[in-house]
Amino acid sequence: MTRSVRLLGRVGALVVSLVVGVATGALAGPASDQLKVGIDKVVHILADPNLKGTAKAKQRRDSLREITEPLFDWNEMASRSLGRHWQPRTEAEREEFVRLFHDLLERSYLSTLERYNGERVAYGSESLEGERATVRTQVFDKAGRQFPVDYRMVRRGNRWLVYDVLIEGVSLVANYRAQFDQIIGTSSYEKLVDKLKSPS
Repeated sequence: MTRSVRLLGRVGALVVSLVVGVATGALAGPASDQLKVGIDKVVHILADPNLKGTAKAKQRRDSLREITEPLFDWNEMASRSLGRHWQPRTEAEREEFVRLFHDLLERSYLSTLERYNGERVAYGSESLEGERATVRTQVFDKAGRQFPVDYRMVRRGNRWLVYDVLIEGVSLVANYRAQFDQIIGTSSYEKLVDKLKSPS
């Protein structure tokens, strides 16, 4: 899953843009509004002097996890990432896979949030299609470089949750689906689970 790990380096930037960036531009609708709520809460945690430093790492990460956990539809992300291999799985296997997939992404984005270095986000358009929405943003680093990040979201009750992210047109979910499919095709689903349990 080397390619997935490399993409997660870019995912770091996209997660920062989701919950850390200094938002600019007009928010376009309810999905964008809920992303902004996440931004404000996480910025508050990262700026809190009482949560700085290595000694406060666990407390800081617990606080970040509490905020970011509800922003994603983990079941939707996991099932889409497993693709055609999701349907044959038992309920117990699905629950285990969702947990392992969640842990995989969480390890990346929590460590990346702590490396925040002044990235900012400009919100663009928001498009709605039934219970789905796409929020388009541009991420700017301190050097002024920019790249597009689009968030695909689904409405669950009164909440809008992220289920996929496109970085410069590359889908996080599609990338994982290709990687997982390759591992299962050349080995087995059990081998994939072993890899997720013992990341390296």
